[in-house]
Amino acid sequence: MKIDAVGVNVKKMAALKVDPSTGELGVPHPDTEADQPGWWTEGVTPGEPGPAVLVAHFDTKHGPALMKDVKKIRLGDLVEVPRADGATARFKIREIEEVNKKAFPTNRVYGPTPRPELRLLTCAGAIKAGHRANNVIPYADLTP
Repeated sequence: MKIDAVGVNVKKMAALKVDPSTGELGVPHPDTEADQPGWWTEGVTPGEPGPAVLVAHFDTKHGPALMKDVKKIRLGDLVEVPRADGATARFKIREIEEVNKKAFPTNRVYGPTPRPELRLLTCAGAIKAGHRANNVIPYADLTP
């Protein structure tokens, strides 16, 4: 994943799945994958119709992580996602939303879309009970 606006340029992504016991999407391991994004492998492949979902840490107990500069992302910024077929899917940020985790917009993030889209999930907000209280969600559309 490459996002020039925040100095991110990594090739490897962690494979993420939904935990059947909680219904929550997993995250990259905070001890070993804090500087790489994760891709929800049970969802859409980036660049295919529907919402591809990537997750990356803002910080961990070890300090700042991959998305530490998420607040620098602006509308129109590009996100490039390498694909297993060797292609690169390019997305343009069209909206950025910050929400309390207790009010997470599940249908908006994971619901079907007729065109290729990207959701990039990371944390934000104050630390409460050892975790950030909010999520920042940049929404992006595939661009040629």
